[in-house]
Amino acid sequence: MTFKRCFDLILAILASILLLIPFLLIALMVRLTSKGPILYWSQRVGKNNTLFLMPKFRSMWIDTPAVATHLLNDPEALLTPIGSFLRRSSLDEIPQLWSILKGDMSFVGPRPALFNQDDLIAARTGLGIHRLIPGLTGWAQINGRDELPIPEKVALDADYLNRRSLYFDLKIIVLTFLKVLQKEGVTH
Repeated sequence: MTFKRCFDLILAILASILLLIPFLLIALMVRLTSKGPILYWSQRVGKNNTLFLMPKFRSMWIDTPAVATHLLNDPEALLTPIGSFLRRSSLDEIPQLWSILKGDMSFVGPRPALFNQDDLIAARTGLGIHRLIPGLTGWAQINGRDELPIPEKVALDADYLNRRSLYFDLKIIVLTFLKVLQKEGVTH
């Protein structure tokens, strides 16, 4: 087991304990404000382009198409009553701790692409980025998040691939926390 995997496991276990009550409260809020499952399981591309299911608190109605948010005609109209709050606060991401515990994700790495984001997958594969375990957050996340065009995301992912280290991961985690508090770069 690598040091990064040990770090991910310890941090994910601690975060799961600390976030248990918020997790239960959010689950109850999702259940009370809209019909359907509490969690949305999104098919994502993981290490070496293998597919895995990534959980998020459901923030959109159950019949919403499985595409990147920026490709929807009117994403605001598809949000549940608490969906906008969950996305702005990034609380919809808490269930991804399961993916980290399972080993499908890491705390830091390129964000996992949707199964149908062929252009992003191809660009990452061409630069060897597909060999990385995807992350809950990443270098692209703190440098523009949802607002970045694909070529810029891929360039930042490649930069992470070349610069990755424990120090760089810790820096990205701290900067992510600050960005989430400021609600920067989030598409509702």
